[in-house]
Amino acid sequence: QVQLVESGGGLVQPGRSLTLSCAASGSIFSVHDMGWYRQASGKERELVANIASDGRSDYTDSTKGRFTISRDNAKNTMYLQMNSLKPEDTALYVCKAWATPESDIRYVYEYWGQGTQVTVSS
Repeated sequence: QVQLVESGGGLVQPGRSLTLSCAASGSIFSVHDMGWYRQASGKERELVANIASDGRSDYTDSTKGRFTISRDNAKNTMYLQMNSLKPEDTALYVCKAWATPESDIRYVYEYWGQGTQVTVSS
């Protein structure tokens, strides 16, 4: 099947930057749309940004101009460059991918990672 593993989270001061990575591995036939979500303590999960296989991307209003989503299709890896971080960006960041496994190329399935914690605090 397909596994997603996030990395790059940590504790960072307000105004600083952080880059997250999400690597897809396993028996992958193809990876389609990918996205970053986040869930702050006591709040619902929200979309941060998503990116299509052709590179087209979209952002939630709160991250436009500060965050940049990108992907390396050859490595099946997605990135999130986060600049000018604010305390309200503190959350568990989780990646999602729509992918086709080699075991069943007829369908596209939704996969989620376990998340990486980002804490913005002085």
